Amino acid sequence: MAETLSMRVIAHIRSDFKEKFGIPRQSGLVEALRAQVVFAPEYRNPDALRGLEGFSHVWLIWQFSAAVREGWSPTVRPPRLGGNTRVGVFATRSPFRPNPIGLSCVKLEEIQSAPELRLVVSGADLMDGTPILDIKPYLPYADCRPEAVGGFASSGCGAALTVECPPELLERIPVDKRAALLGVLEQDPRPSYQRDPERVYGMEFAGLEVRFQIKGAVLSVRSVDEKT
Repeated sequence: MAETLSMRVIAHIRSDFKEKFGIPRQSGLVEALRAQVVFAPEYRNPDALRGLEGFSHVWLIWQFSAAVREGWSPTVRPPRLGGNTRVGVFATRSPFRPNPIGLSCVKLEEIQSAPELRLVVSGADLMDGTPILDIKPYLPYADCRPEAVGGFASSGCGAALTVECPPELLERIPVDKRAALLGVLEQDPRPSYQRDPERVYGMEFAGLEVRFQIKGAVLSVRSVDEKT
């Protein structure tokens, strides 16, 4: 007999990603990315975070809120395999799961109490507004497994791209957002099955519309404009 349960949303993430395109494929790949975990009113109790300041990293357990759908499939086509090969959903981190739950390890930069209780974190791979279901401290002695085998994802995300951004376009990016944006572009935001060197891609980041083109291992920024 199928069972269901309900979960409480304890917080929401505030990040520079208003849409899914461009978000790093895993947490921690772009450490310059800053985000805030803002607690819901019911959970704005500093006592709930007592002792957390002693940890450098935390686990965020969250919902793939943009991927909620009825039903599920036992197999999915991960981008890592070109989007053509099917593997078991439980052998992937695909958002299309029986329960659309994500898990991210992020660095805890700061705990703020005003104007509202929040955590400032870096390296998050979450879209703005994502519901946070739970937070747990990262325990190096238990959570780090250097001997672990990574299956079809053992090669990591591949070599970083070289990003070329003309000075006049770089000046349009706020200074405190430049390292994060360039880090995101270095990770190659394209789906793995899109490799058209003539195509111009666009992504929204921190209120900016960034357009770029990729030829070989070089990403060239073509325009940076305020999002209208």
